[in-house]
Amino acid sequence: MSARRRRLGVTALAVLAPVLVWLVADPLLGHRLQIADGDQTLDISAAPVAVVALLASLSGWGLLTALERFGVRRAHAIWTGVAGTVLAVSFLPFTGDGMDGGSRVSLALMHLAVAAVLIPGLGSRSSGAGAGTARG
Repeated sequence: MSARRRRLGVTALAVLAPVLVWLVADPLLGHRLQIADGDQTLDISAAPVAVVALLASLSGWGLLTALERFGVRRAHAIWTGVAGTVLAVSFLPFTGDGMDGGSRVSLALMHLAVAAVLIPGLGSRSSGAGAGTARG
């Protein structure tokens, strides 16, 4: 299987994973995911969950491909470090106000679901060509 096809599959799974978390939390368990910002409340539906996961996945794929194409030594290790840092930073909004505990946990699980697919799926050597090649 080509690196591009494998990475496309990883991206699709990374979009599906948080949507599955949303399906369990919202329709199945009946907990509406909401974020309050002052007087405004944002309901989080499956569409924005999928879009955000897609954007994160494509960004990660793009960064890894760029590191590989520019021949960066240890591209996969660097990419994995950046991905872990982005995951850690993505938890910062959960420390503030504006959401209840159920929404906080559900959103955190969505972030973890995306990372659990992307980090091993894109970051492993078997997911693509070695550093310095022109594949992606």
